[in-house]
Amino acid sequence: MVFNTGSTLLDAIVLAVVSRTQKGTYGYSITQEVRSVLEVSESTLYPVLRRLQKDDCLEVYDEQHGGRNRRYYKLTDKGKIVLADYKEEWIRYSGKITMMFEGGLKDD
Repeated sequence: MVFNTGSTLLDAIVLAVVSRTQKGTYGYSITQEVRSVLEVSESTLYPVLRRLQKDDCLEVYDEQHGGRNRRYYKLTDKGKIVLADYKEEWIRYSGKITMMFEGGLKDD
């Protein structure tokens, strides 16, 4: 069974992948990293990248590589803030789910 991945979680995962390098990373590399943990198609990820760029979370630039342009994605200051918010929310959310799996939430 595979849990459904909503757009917010996918945004958070993409921002986390892009945040790993200060220079940024290119689309195919992002796709491969995300696909190593989630079943998602390339055609799903490129609209996510465009949306995050439109929302000013990602900066985009092109660089020559092997005689071709390669599009790189890099976190903006806003993207760093959004990612930090996602991380905090994930910790709270995943902790509650883990508690449920381990016996439920306790009443105080």
